[in-house]
Amino acid sequence: MRKLSFLFILFIGFIHAQQLTQAEISIINQGDVKSALPIFQTTDDHQHKTLLSLSAEANPLDPNIATLVKRMQLSLLSTDGGVGIAAPQVGINRKIIWVQRFDKSGEPLEYFINPVIVWKSELQNLGSEGDLSIPDFRDQFYRSKVIQLEYVDLKGQKYSEIVEGFTAVIFQHEIDHLFGILISDKKEKEKNDSYKPVDAFKKSDSVTR
Repeated sequence: MRKLSFLFILFIGFIHAQQLTQAEISIINQGDVKSALPIFQTTDDHQHKTLLSLSAEANPLDPNIATLVKRMQLSLLSTDGGVGIAAPQVGINRKIIWVQRFDKSGEPLEYFINPVIVWKSELQNLGSEGDLSIPDFRDQFYRSKVIQLEYVDLKGQKYSEIVEGFTAVIFQHEIDHLFGILISDKKEKEKNDSYKPVDAFKKSDSVTR
């Protein structure tokens, strides 16, 4: 009985705290719902503003979220070699990402709802990154080699796992999107910051793949 009460409270919380707006529902269901959503670009002022905005949590039990998850996958598959995508990149500021799991057999694409990095290693790797939303931009970035991730699926089931290597880099990149952080702005900020040398950097590999 106690468990049922907790699940009921959790369900009510999802419904009231993370309800999609009519504008979001309209974007999610535009055109053929079995097709890819267009990927937002920084070259468009309105789309750039969306990409720079903070994302709210998503209600995994909302059928519109299931539609969004599927259409995001199709958007990623429509790209030439994309390995990850975040909901802001299709115009929805909600915490949903897709990542290609290079750390698993078959390198599958997997979705993650409300992902949170709860821990990251001090040991970092330096590697090249590009972005589906930023034309003709690529640069080198430091990322933690290992992360601990928490997230939920479309049933609201919670998971926690340790991810490392190039896949961990993709997770960090996509979760940055949920906070309105673009790698072009990240690089510009790094140019203006002064950094104290960290021994862990010296021990890291020179590339991530």
